[in-house]
Amino acid sequence: MLKKVFMVALFVMITAGLSIAGGTVGKDYGKQPWVVNIEDLTEQNENFRAAQWTGQNLQMTVMSVNPGGEIGLEKHDEGDQFIRVEKGNARVVMGASKDTMTFDKKVSDEWAILIPAGFWHNIINEGDKPLKVYVIYAPPEHPAGTLHKTVKESEAAHGH
Repeated sequence: MLKKVFMVALFVMITAGLSIAGGTVGKDYGKQPWVVNIEDLTEQNENFRAAQWTGQNLQMTVMSVNPGGEIGLEKHDEGDQFIRVEKGNARVVMGASKDTMTFDKKVSDEWAILIPAGFWHNIINEGDKPLKVYVIYAPPEHPAGTLHKTVKESEAAHGH
């Protein structure tokens, strides 16, 4: 009997540990310690945007942008943004005003994009496969648990 109790307790602890160390796309693990294989999580994501960890000062989301699609022209006045391309080919445009994109670069697998607060920016998927990125906002940009399966859902949530 004691052996059975021990085995059940061990199973529960291992299962709990795996859920903390792993990650389910679309579940926000924020405000608790969490470790994750970010490459696997990003590449497995099929949603346009999924907030995966939202804390008081920082947020991490994963995104999948269809071929020919884009994140959409936007700016964040209150915080900086970091985007890492895990898979895909994209074009990054940025500028101080909406009508003047003075920064124009091509990026692909393993490139990082750093966007200062107040800069207009857009990421356009120029590849023939989904663009897989993770995004870190400081401070958080989206409500905790945000899940937009499509661009259309995202635009509706942002009042576009």
